[in-house]
Amino acid sequence: MQVQQAKAVEASVAPTFDWCAEQYIAAYEVGWKSPVHRRQWVQTLEDYCGPVIGNSPVDQVGVDEVLKVLEPIWTTKPETAGRLRGRISKVLGWAKAKGYRTGDDPAARGGPLDHLLPRLSDFQKVKHHKEVPYPEVPEVVKGLRALGSTSANALLWTILTAVRTGETLGATWEEIDLEGSLWSIPAERMKAKRDHKVPLSDQAVALLESLPGSRTGLVFPGARKRQGLSNMAMTQCLRGLRDDGVTVHGFRSSFSTWAREKTSFSEEVIEHALAHGHKSKVIGAYARTTRLEQRRDLMQVWADHCFSAG
Repeated sequence: MQVQQAKAVEASVAPTFDWCAEQYIAAYEVGWKSPVHRRQWVQTLEDYCGPVIGNSPVDQVGVDEVLKVLEPIWTTKPETAGRLRGRISKVLGWAKAKGYRTGDDPAARGGPLDHLLPRLSDFQKVKHHKEVPYPEVPEVVKGLRALGSTSANALLWTILTAVRTGETLGATWEEIDLEGSLWSIPAERMKAKRDHKVPLSDQAVALLESLPGSRTGLVFPGARKRQGLSNMAMTQCLRGLRDDGVTVHGFRSSFSTWAREKTSFSEEVIEHALAHGHKSKVIGAYARTTRLEQRRDLMQVWADHCFSAG
């Protein structure tokens, strides 16, 4: 594939959209925050663009072609469609800069597609992440422990640490201090772009110690070599335990509600445990330096609650 495309370029024939997408990803992935982000790029372009415009010369991808990619998912998967449109635009922009195509970007915001597709904001509903009521979390944890699969362990870790899905999927052993019971997540992997330290409960440390394999690379590797779990792995695992629409992200709400209703920990400690930080830089700095042990206590009490079903 690479050799054929190189020959095509040498012969002044425009390379395919797929080839340009591969080159764009190779050029920019070094600046992306996690392997998960790269996998999302690859999967969406392969799944939606590949069958429609993947083999098309990039200079022949116009409004009609982009429309054929986006229309089937525009109203059914609006979030995916919006991101895909942006990714197509970036690949086409790269191709134009390389001299492989000319003219306007058919996927650009403010371009022709704005007149051919309804506005996402007209029908896209704000989605609330449905949570498992905190009294029921122990039963979910019991089920996950019985499963013992990589996805079940990843979901259990996510619950115990109250982090976001992406932070679990991108977790590496290099971030973990087992002896100090601490997980240090670098700023580039955090939504708020600030380093976040997660005190690990006894149960979280025991979970890590039970995991098979080497102590390098991703903590929760996927089936494919050097790749982490997919975004859906934990969701599918949860659906196997409950079919009421609860979400993985919703466990952060479970934790938040439990901490406020069942403990005496301060709002500041709870918010920092959720990596929400504080609007005041002074208070935020104070929380990062002196609240760690309070958060350690909080996460241990939370873990004890999670494991209370035996």
